[in-house]
Amino acid sequence: MTSRTTQTVVSFSSVFLLPGFDAPQPAGDYRVDHDEESIEGLSRIAWHRVGTFIHLPGIGQQGATHQMVPINPADLDAALEKDHKQS
Repeated sequence: MTSRTTQTVVSFSSVFLLPGFDAPQPAGDYRVDHDEESIEGLSRIAWHRVGTFIHLPGIGQQGATHQMVPINPADLDAALEKDHKQS
């Protein structure tokens, strides 16, 4: 089975908190990795997401440690939608 990771950058204009986070995160840009595995069919290859991770701290922010935290993509989408409504 083949796997791949796609990377995106998401932007928050205000402080945000996702389920499972120890503390709110500051506004800024954050790298998000989506891990996927291939599903091979008869005529084409499809991809199935098996994990989504956000990198903390955000891009350009200083922190004592850097970590990849697993997140639910639906929670991320909801937080981004809430952030965009506030700005």
